[in-house]
Amino acid sequence: MNSKNSSRGRQAGRNSNPHNNSNNNKPQFKKNFRKDKPSNKPTQAKSEESGVRLNKYIANSGICSRREADTYIQHGSVTVNGKLITEMGYKVQPIDEVRFDGTLISMEKKRYILLNKPKNYITTMEDDRGRKTVMDLIHNASAERIYPVGRLDRNTTGLLLFTNDGELAKKLTHPKHNVRKLYHATLDRKLSLADLEKLRGDVVIDGKKVFIDAISYIEGEKKNEIGIEIHSGRNRIVRKIFEHVGYEVTKLDRVIFAGLTKKNLPRGRWRELTQLELNNLHMI
Repeated sequence: MNSKNSSRGRQAGRNSNPHNNSNNNKPQFKKNFRKDKPSNKPTQAKSEESGVRLNKYIANSGICSRREADTYIQHGSVTVNGKLITEMGYKVQPIDEVRFDGTLISMEKKRYILLNKPKNYITTMEDDRGRKTVMDLIHNASAERIYPVGRLDRNTTGLLLFTNDGELAKKLTHPKHNVRKLYHATLDRKLSLADLEKLRGDVVIDGKKVFIDAISYIEGEKKNEIGIEIHSGRNRIVRKIFEHVGYEVTKLDRVIFAGLTKKNLPRGRWRELTQLELNNLHMI
């Protein structure tokens, strides 16, 4: 074979090899590149993932905690855009209409209001007998619907927290978190040292043991002025504790609740929690 034919043979060999054919490779490269470009579908999926979980949405509305919301969802209490939702993890979008037991709800800004409750107000949202309620005292405190955390009976004064944060309210009222509550109790007569020691021991009321974290005379006061610290949330429990050893509570004032104090908060007045106080509550 002459050199001319050899040159043509080599050229044909190069043209027959697809790896050496730039014209063949170029369209193939473009095709692969286009295939690897992200489509609109992942973007849409990312948008759907940006919604708020339904149980969080309900908790943020102030109705209950997330765990309780899961139970309500499973039992068919929640609809989104008119559709019954019972699945866990459902995501709510900003334009969705969410109803709880038929009532429209919405995510609200979290509000935290501390009241120094006076006497003769009952801890309830409303009263069909026309009695004064704690809601009368904080009616202008928040545009959002807030609720009292726990209860103080009508004649008990002192600290009462209001919020629409269902999860925090649940935590502050659950015994396992040992939320500190300190009361100043005034008794109808002097508390004897023997009875004080009884209350420092095992106390059983209504068949259940009561855990008294601390109890003592108030320094500088008469012996009928007692400081008592508990974490129980049982109804009228402080009054029952002293009745258990034969005394009547004539005045009862809650002076500390979950680390919050009455400092610079006159009776019958309210204030918003500071960010530091709120941070401390979330650390409980």
